[in-house]
Amino acid sequence: MSLKQALHTRSWAAKSLASLAALIAGLVLTLAVSPPALAQAASDAAAGASAAAPAVTPPAAEPPPPVAAVSQEAVANPYGLQALWSQGDFVARGTLIIMVIMSMGSWYIIFTKLFEQSAMMRSAKTSADAFWKASSVKAGVNELKDGSAFRFIAEQGIRASDHHEGTMVESIDKHTWISMSVDRAVASVQGRLQDGLAFLATVGSTAPFVGLFGTVWGIYNALVKIGISGQASIDKVAGPVGEALIMTAFGLAVAVPAVMGYNWLIRRNKAVMDQTKAFAGDLHNVLLAGKR
Repeated sequence: MSLKQALHTRSWAAKSLASLAALIAGLVLTLAVSPPALAQAASDAAAGASAAAPAVTPPAAEPPPPVAAVSQEAVANPYGLQALWSQGDFVARGTLIIMVIMSMGSWYIIFTKLFEQSAMMRSAKTSADAFWKASSVKAGVNELKDGSAFRFIAEQGIRASDHHEGTMVESIDKHTWISMSVDRAVASVQGRLQDGLAFLATVGSTAPFVGLFGTVWGIYNALVKIGISGQASIDKVAGPVGEALIMTAFGLAVAVPAVMGYNWLIRRNKAVMDQTKAFAGDLHNVLLAGKR
């Protein structure tokens, strides 16, 4: 090959390489520019479709259905006092009646004794204000209220002092006779204050056992009925046994007020009797001094 042909071949190869390089550069430039253009075209197409399509409004939500009002129906208790009375035999009913009588008697005595003690306390204040300011014992007695314990003691003391001479008791010295008469009057007042307290003590000590007897009797009848029916499930046992236990609760409800009332009245009786004995002692000394 000549030198001229070699130069010509090298020049042609260089031009071919330059053309190939230009082609590759154009292809790379096209790939780099086309994704943003395609994205822009896609967004323009979507915007046009949304503008062309009519606006669709979502359907309105349906209101919730109204809540039905909850109705409360009173259900009778099949295991209460009414059922116990209606289903109980004569022993169970008799036990209930006895405890009702004991409860009524206890409350009657408590309120009666409270009223009586209050009256005696007021009378003690009256005797201190009016009796001892009188000119004589007989004049002081007229200042006391009729039927009061203090007037009763004063009248007994005056009677003992007036009827000492010229009688069978003349052999007893006047001091002893008046003292005996006043002490008897005080003991009579104390006995009247203690009326009914024995009933409270009896109720307080026996009412729980009366209720326990009713419970035992009720459980016995319940077990007999369960044995006859042949069903020992909890719903068959709980009702009758629960009814029977009401008797014990009722007995305690009767006993507790009776015991508390007894202790309270005993304490108030002591305060009243202290005032009564003080009045009786002063009266005894005045009668012995001869100032009637």
